[in-house]
Amino acid sequence: MALKLRQGQVWKHGSEYIRIVRLERLEVGYKTSKKLKAGEGVHHHTSKKDFCRLLKDCTLLTQKTLDTSADPLPAE
Repeated sequence: MALKLRQGQVWKHGSEYIRIVRLERLEVGYKTSKKLKAGEGVHHHTSKKDFCRLLKDCTLLTQKTLDTSADPLPAE
């Protein structure tokens, strides 16, 4: 199954959340945090290839899941 990466997607990796903040042809900028609040977290930059390897163990959170979450994302 091919999955399309999109800016703003949120992924869950264990107890951590990963949000794509900048998506380019060969590079991805993402933020990791323990909570879904937009102001918290650490920014990272990596190649798209390495980012896709990181996502192998992650779960994509849908908008419906984010809407029902106890720690919702604020509108940007």
